[in-house]
Formats: sequence, C-alpha cells, structure tokens
Amino acid sequence: MQNVTEFILLGLTQNPQLQKLLFPMLLFTYLITLVGNLLISVTIFISPALGSPMYFFLSCLSIIDGFYSTSIAPKMIFDLFSEKNTISFNGCMTQLFAEHFFAAAEIILLIAMAFDRYVAICKPLHYTTIMNRPLCSFLVGMAGVLGFIHGGIQLLFIIQLPFCGPNVIDHFMCDLIPLLELTCTDTHILGPLIAANSGSLCLLTFSLLVVSYVIILYSLRTYSSEGRRKALSTCASHVTVVILFFVPCSFLYLRPMTSFPSDKAVTVFCTLITPMLNPLIYTLRNAEVKNVIKKLWDQMMKTDEK
Repeated sequence: MQNVTEFILLGLTQNPQLQKLLFPMLLFTYLITLVGNLLISVTIFISPALGSPMYFFLSCLSIIDGFYSTSIAPKMIFDLFSEKNTISFNGCMTQLFAEHFFAAAEIILLIAMAFDRYVAICKPLHYTTIMNRPLCSFLVGMAGVLGFIHGGIQLLFIIQLPFCGPNVIDHFMCDLIPLLELTCTDTHILGPLIAANSGSLCLLTFSLLVVSYVIILYSLRTYSSEGRRKALSTCASHVTVVILFFVPCSFLYLRPMTSFPSDKAVTVFCTLITPMLNPLIYTLRNAEVKNVIKKLWDQMMKTDEK
C-alpha cells in the first residue's frame, strides 16, 4: 500500500533567523565546492605534467565530489527560503539512489587511490608497468559499477516498503533512517539489513585502507629519511581525505536504526564540507598541482592583457 505521493522535509532548521544566516553560508560553500573540484579536474585533464595515475584518480574524485554534493546541496539550500519544502516520492527515491551511488563510487575510488600509493611506494620499479592506463580506467569503471549496484540495492530495499503516512521527514534530505522511521511496517529485521549495506561498506573499506597503509608504513623501514618524508607526504593528503569521509560515514551507518539530533550537522559535513575540503587538501599539499595552476593562471592573465 503506497498512499504517500510526496514527503515534507523539515530541513536543517525551522528557525527563520537561522535560516537567513545559513542560506548565504551554505550557498557560498556549495559554490566553492563546485569551483574547487571543477578547477582540479580541468587542470589535471588539460595538463600533460599531471598525467600520472595519482592525478587521474584525483580528477575522477573531484568529479564525483561535485556530483555527490549536487545530489543533495541545491535542494537543502533552496528549502532554506522556500515556504513549501516538499519532495515527490519519485524525487525522494532518486535522491536516495544518487546519494548512495556517488558515495559508494567515492569509497571504491579511495581504495584505488590507496592501491596506487601502495604500488608507487612498495613496488616503485614496476609502478609504470602495473599502474597503466587500462588498469586505471578499469578501476574507475569498477567504482562506478559498484556504486551503481550499491545505490540500486538501497533503492530496491526502500521502494518496496509501504508508506501510508505520516509523510514528514525530520531532515533536509531523503536517507535510510528517516525513511525507515516513516514506513508503516515492522522494520526491526529489515532496517538493520538495509543499514548494513552502507555500514558494512564503510567498515570493510576503511579496514582495507588501514591495512594498506600499515603495509606502506612497514615497507618504509628500508627507505632513507628523505625517502620516507617524500613517501609520507604523498600519502598524507589521501589519509586526511579518508578520515574526513569515513568518520561521518561510520557515525551515520554503523549504529542502531534511530535518528540523532546531530545527524543533520554530520550529514552537512559529509556532503558539503568534505567535498569542498578535498581539492584544498590535495592542492595545498601538492607542489606540482600548485605550480600547474599558477602557470595556467599566468597564461590566462597574459591572454587577457593581449
């Protein structure tokens, strides 16, 4: 029985003054997210100096971050000044799928990036042979396929549940826990299974990443101090991004099926702040990217002067 045709989103807050304060802040953050990730991806694609697999993965990560944030942020920001904060049932299911599709694709891509760092540090003589373009393209393709499968599983679980009222979601987006709380059926068994699809993905991936970096750190014993410094420098940005992504992910999905007051703030961090920080983290810690961006900027300035 499917009586609900639309959901009412209560949004980030129902305080009018706070809504006016949050609107320009979140809009600015979203625009910075789009511009930053677009700048990184375009810079890498047009620059031959950034043709290594590490930068190919980084450009794909920037694209995914842009889409991931776009699947959630525009609706959240629009609802801050809209009087009617509703979303159709189909729109809600589409947002649910898109959110989990892009998040899962990013998780798989982070594994590929960790593998790239492992090969670069532990097998440097075979790096160009192993990390060839066909393999890199295959890994990115698998990230997309597995992300699609994960999002599809979440959608199939949720869309078959009966929603016969109420239809008010105490959130600014459609996600697993808020929707499970509205379904008019017993979810004591199905609920944990649905959450386990995301929770297990977070836990398994994070465990794989931890193991990979333990192996990398162990292999650095034979390096000189300068070699260790360079190797660790290339990994530091990736480790920072992994922590920023998986800490909120674990909080949201590795827990009992109930909403917490802090869920909205954590979701904003995960879907808007982290995608904004990713290009900054990789750019500020990477001399090659900074130099290429500077050269492109200088070329643009010279072109404008002419």
